[in-house]
Amino acid sequence: MNWDTLFTLTNGWALAAWAALAFLPRGPKTLALILYLGVALLCLTYMTALIGVMSGGMDPQGPRAATDFTTLSGVMALFDTKGGAVIGWTHYLAFDLFVGMWIARDADQKGFSRVAQFPFLFLTLMFGPIGLLGWLVVRDRRARAQTKAQAKAA
Repeated sequence: MNWDTLFTLTNGWALAAWAALAFLPRGPKTLALILYLGVALLCLTYMTALIGVMSGGMDPQGPRAATDFTTLSGVMALFDTKGGAVIGWTHYLAFDLFVGMWIARDADQKGFSRVAQFPFLFLTLMFGPIGLLGWLVVRDRRARAQTKAQAKAA
């Protein structure tokens, strides 16, 4: 399989998982499917491709450079290949989907409607840390309000 095909497949797979997260009922079975068939499959794809490139078993389709994650030039050299870009992108897809799942479950527990959750899920899908930061700010206010209400009730 070439890197362009893998890129297309991982994007499609992640988008299907995001659609399920945003629009399907969030019962335990749905969440388990998103976790294992979405996040875990993306993680497995990432691991397989990374090991393949690092071991020399897969051609990164670009200038072969030593994989050095400790310097900016080393990371740039890896991302300067098709394989490195797909591996990096798959990393983002897996982690953003995992974070999106956490946001959705946390929002459900805190009583946020799906409509209120959607902007944070969309921002997390598109811009990762921006969606997470937005959710952390909003959830903190709701959590504090819930704690105060529980304290008054007790």
